[in-house]
Amino acid sequence: MEEESSINEDVSGIEERSQKDEIFTKAVRAGKRTYFFDVKATRKEDYYLTITESKKRLGKEGKVFYEKHKIFLYKEDFEKFTEGLRSAIDFIGNGKYGVNTSMDTTVNENAGSEVITTEEFTNINFDDLGKK
Repeated sequence: MEEESSINEDVSGIEERSQKDEIFTKAVRAGKRTYFFDVKATRKEDYYLTITESKKRLGKEGKVFYEKHKIFLYKEDFEKFTEGLRSAIDFIGNGKYGVNTSMDTTVNENAGSEVITTEEFTNINFDDLGKK
């Protein structure tokens, strides 16, 4: 009985801490998916963002469960993440859906990050596997 009480205290402490760390939340329903944008705080009161994609799925025996994928985004990465997301959205918005097969890379001097083409990212040569 005493052990059960201790477990309940531990669980309530975890729930309390979880609620305390969550500063802001926004749910966005988009078709079959729901996206959650949660601002949380570290122990040192630094804020970070978690982005969670949740999809409703049917499991074995027809039981419903939610498949979740989560990204943790820290404030020192916000600007670069936003630039990358904006570039991808602009690319799609301009109707350029084809694969970029250019082997050239460009450097965005403002962001200091290298842009890598899809061809380079997926360039895999299986013949090289196992060679030393």
